[in-house]
Amino acid sequence: MKERTTELVEGLRHSVPYINAHHGKTFVILLTGAVLKSNNYSSIISDIGLLYSLGIKLVIVNGARNQIDESLKNHNIEPKYHKNTRITDAVTLDIIKQVTGMLQLNITASLSMSLNNTPLQGAHINVVSGNFVIAQPLGIDEGIDYCHTGKIRRINSEAIDEQLNRGSIVLLGPVGVSVTGESFNLASEDVAAEVAIRIKADKLISFCAEQGVLDEQGKVITDLFPIDADNYVNCKQQLGKYLSSEARFLKAASKACRNGVRRSHLVSYLIDGAILQELFSRDGIGTQVAKEHSEQIRLATINDIGGILELIRPLEEQGILVKRSREQLEMEIDKFTIIERDNMTIGCAALYPYQEEKMGEMACVAIHPDYRNSSRGDLLISTVASRAQNLGLNKIFVLTTRSIHWFREKGFNPAEVNDLPIKKKQLYNYQRNSKILMLDII
Repeated sequence: MKERTTELVEGLRHSVPYINAHHGKTFVILLTGAVLKSNNYSSIISDIGLLYSLGIKLVIVNGARNQIDESLKNHNIEPKYHKNTRITDAVTLDIIKQVTGMLQLNITASLSMSLNNTPLQGAHINVVSGNFVIAQPLGIDEGIDYCHTGKIRRINSEAIDEQLNRGSIVLLGPVGVSVTGESFNLASEDVAAEVAIRIKADKLISFCAEQGVLDEQGKVITDLFPIDADNYVNCKQQLGKYLSSEARFLKAASKACRNGVRRSHLVSYLIDGAILQELFSRDGIGTQVAKEHSEQIRLATINDIGGILELIRPLEEQGILVKRSREQLEMEIDKFTIIERDNMTIGCAALYPYQEEKMGEMACVAIHPDYRNSSRGDLLISTVASRAQNLGLNKIFVLTTRSIHWFREKGFNPAEVNDLPIKKKQLYNYQRNSKILMLDII
């Protein structure tokens, strides 16, 4: 019981920065047809209700590809495609309108639940749908008429913003209306991306069967740049494979990212609470597409003092690092390199050059406990070594009492006090008796 309580408390503490960061932001969430059919659908709706209760503005776009195919099969109608795009004749359009209309009603009903002893108890969510998406015909390609398959002409972003500011959730489907009064079948991924762009959403989110995009070893790729997402989609297309909902979303996410949507997330609809784990934890659980990596290594500034202190204080208290005051850190901040993940400092190291001897001391090396079994230490060493080379130094050295073997594994060799630069030798603390290790960097 005590362990569960501790886990709950720690989870809440770690989520607070993200709760604060997401409050008042706008998210566009794509619920594909597969999500709406999954056994985890009710939990996902509850999680969306939780996002709403935390002050996040929400636009939900629902897909219906699975349900449309199933309904066409029941009507003995063979689906027709051209270049991975559905051809929507008049009969197919009628079925699509029936299916999407039913799905929107069901989603609205699910979000309206506010009975006692339910996750949405007391939420009282107002769900608004309407003619926010104006469409036009996709036209004819290579002699093939797409009929009632369309593309987006414009988004009534002002009307959507107005509803969001009133506290409503906006629900959009994969059918758009035209200025001529016609209806057109749209790709839900295109709707979600275009809406996210036009309303300047902070995030675009969708779901897939896997935990995210997987590499060749079956491991989740946590971060993708738009070019990576494009390459993934192009590879699938070159292999002649039908584009999965995952690939279609990556294509849309790349477009959204290039047009101002800061981050797009892809998580599994099979993992309970996946969207919460992705949004309210430092490492997330799925794949995100962003122009900037969620983690970066850079030179520290005066604004990083607090993060560095929070990282090194426990190690100072254990005697692993020599204590540094805030004032000392402020004076030496230009010597520090940090690794930052989602505005949190998870690693740091300082470089103190001794130009006369062409040597530099790598000091105050610290990695957050959650990331010590990763390559962050190697990254710090290579970055500091590169910085030392740029300063014309030939060697870097460390003084350590606890991490001797770790530095040996990284290529550092034992050295003596007499090998130190003269000024450092004069300051050597014999009582601390630190081991000296050196690395050639030329």
